[in-house]
Amino acid sequence: MARIVVIGAGLGAMAAAARLAVAGHRVTVYEAGGTYGGAVRRFERDGFGFDTGPGLLHLPAVYRDLFVKTGKEPLEECVELAQVDPASRHVFADGTRVDLPNASRAGTVSALDAALGAGTGERWGEFLVRAREAWDRTRRPLLEEPQPADASALGREPYPALKAGLLRRPTTTLAQIGARELRDPRLAALLDSYAWSYGFDPATAPAAAAVLPYMEQTFGTWYVGGGIRALADAVYERCRKRRVEFVFDTAVDEVVEKDGRAAGVRLVGGELVEADHVVAGAPVPALYREQVVTWERQDDWPRYQAALTGRVTVCLALRGAREAGAAHRTVVHGSGDRPAVTVLRADDPALRPDDDHESVTVTSTVGLNPEDDWADIAREMVAAAESAVPDLRERLLWQEVRTPDDTLRETGAQEVPGPALGGGRGLFLPAANRSPLPGLHFVGGWSHPGGGLAHAGMSGALVAGLIVEGADFRGSR
Repeated sequence: MARIVVIGAGLGAMAAAARLAVAGHRVTVYEAGGTYGGAVRRFERDGFGFDTGPGLLHLPAVYRDLFVKTGKEPLEECVELAQVDPASRHVFADGTRVDLPNASRAGTVSALDAALGAGTGERWGEFLVRAREAWDRTRRPLLEEPQPADASALGREPYPALKAGLLRRPTTTLAQIGARELRDPRLAALLDSYAWSYGFDPATAPAAAAVLPYMEQTFGTWYVGGGIRALADAVYERCRKRRVEFVFDTAVDEVVEKDGRAAGVRLVGGELVEADHVVAGAPVPALYREQVVTWERQDDWPRYQAALTGRVTVCLALRGAREAGAAHRTVVHGSGDRPAVTVLRADDPALRPDDDHESVTVTSTVGLNPEDDWADIAREMVAAAESAVPDLRERLLWQEVRTPDDTLRETGAQEVPGPALGGGRGLFLPAANRSPLPGLHFVGGWSHPGGGLAHAGMSGALVAGLIVEGADFRGSR
């Protein structure tokens, strides 16, 4: 039985902790804050509740596997899962609207043809066929297997049929793919919105980001009853049942090295905690910035040099009931290259004081420009949300704005990491789960296979496999 210290109590870290505890190890989690969940937070006021991190779940099979492997009760006995249908309603800059069904390619093609004109659905369907090729080429190495020591092959573009564009310039970014292959500004905006929702600017994201809409439209979109925070609650309780020890309000000051490998951690205040393995779930950039982790060649990381973004979230408390026919998720597309605004309206009694009120969460991806005014951005987001919520201004009781500064305070980083992407010369690959220091592993959204609920959960499975099986571990199946 090994002694394992886990730094941070995010979803990926807890997923690793539960799996390691089931394998017979003694696991202690040290969390600098007062609660678990990392970016999966809940804001509550006056009987209203809001998820301030992710609001929907994709690839629930990741958490189904976690609960099967760590206990008798399956995921559906611990949380309520429901498919969201329509998966999303889209409001385009010209006023066109379309509802896209959940996990139905034929239904999506028909809906796009009906709303945007004959042929648009077929073009989108043909694009998804190419996106599936990219998914098939990258699913194992970018989601289910540890990142190899030589990751150069993952930097080659997996999206098929990249051709020369205007003036023979190569077509390499997602935005270029949309303009060239979809040939409709609304379809291009639809494609861009998937990139923005995962924190990527489509103007710089590689063509391989085509896997993001493919993943959602193939495997579906799910809501967790009570909000995504309920998933964090369930994972935390599973850890407790597996006798994982949690120590809150206790920050780690340093990963201690002995004889060339991680040998424990030093807590703020000076206490030394010895360990056979250390699993770091805190943001990798913060670990280096705060010198919790150091080694001689710090230029070995980060490879993740892509332009990173943050998120602004506006929580809206509204009087009046949610109208019939309201969509759970509406994506409001701006003009030009402005990021889309996502409006979440869950019909969930747990998030409102009574049936005569409604809680609405509005989110948007933003660049981390120090000159930006978060208040101005929030006003623009609320104005966009009026396209999705009738009489929003008249119904508004109060609002709460959450900015990248809040993300920094709660998680240690302003940025919100996206999932690992192939192509882009390897600039969209996060840190490998194996760190350069033996005995130290990285887990969570800042490590392989990247950000997002499903990917963070997979990082927990990969780290547990690397520790339990060692060099023989070839990935999750």
